Amino acid sequence: MRGSILVVEDEESVRIPLRDRLEIAGFMVETAEDGVVAIEKAATLPFELIILDVLLPRRDGFDVCRDIRLAGLATPILMLSARTSAFDKVLGIKLGADDYVSKPFIAAELLARIEVLLRRLPLHNCSGTYQFRTIRVDLELGEVADGGNLIYLSTCETQLLLYFIERVGQIVSRTEILQTVWGCDNGTFATTVDVHVASLRLKLDRDSKTPRVIETISGACYRFAAFGLAAHDHGCDSFTR
Repeated sequence: MRGSILVVEDEESVRIPLRDRLEIAGFMVETAEDGVVAIEKAATLPFELIILDVLLPRRDGFDVCRDIRLAGLATPILMLSARTSAFDKVLGIKLGADDYVSKPFIAAELLARIEVLLRRLPLHNCSGTYQFRTIRVDLELGEVADGGNLIYLSTCETQLLLYFIERVGQIVSRTEILQTVWGCDNGTFATTVDVHVASLRLKLDRDSKTPRVIETISGACYRFAAFGLAAHDHGCDSFTR
C-alpha cells in the first residue's frame, strides 16, 4: 500500500468512483460525507493526504480546512470544488489548503497532483532564522511572525517562502518554481503557483503602504524584494533533489 487518504465528499457519484480509483492506484482510502465527521477522522486517524470537497453538509470545506490547521495538523489538503473563482481558490489556500482542483476534474490530473503533494520534501531538516522588515522566519520552530504576531503558513507556503528567501533579489519564473518547490514541470500546475504566491503575498504584505515583498515581473515571473534580509545559522536541504 502507498499510504492512506481521507476523501471528504458528500456526493456519492463522486465519492465512490474517486475512492475506487485511489484504491486501484494502491492507496488505503477512508471516506467522510460531512464536515463534522471529516474533522473527527482527520484528528484521530493518520492520513498522508486529505481530499476535501468545499460544499459539504454541517460544516463546509473551508471551515474544515481552517479547523484542521488550527488543530496543528500539517497533513496536505487538496480541495475539490465546482466553485472556480480566483477568490475561492485564494481563500482555500489562505486557510491552509495545499492545492485546489475544480470540478469536474480529470482523474489522471488529480492523481498527478496527489503524487506531487505526497513527494514534496518535509521541512524538518531546516534550521535557522531569517529577518526582513518586521517579519521573522524561524525554521526550527516552524514559525513566521510579523512584529510578534504569528502568521499561519501552510507547509507549501513555507516552502515557497524559503525558496524566495534563498533567491532574494533574483527574478524567478513560474516554471522554475514548479520544478523546485512542486517537483514538476507540468504546465497545468501553473495556476497553483500563482494562487499560492497571491496567498503568501497577502499574508506578508499586511501594510498596504509598504511595497510588496513579492513582486510580479512580466506576468510569469516573480522577485522576492526583501532586500536587507538577515539570515542566522541557516541549514536546510529542502530543495536538494
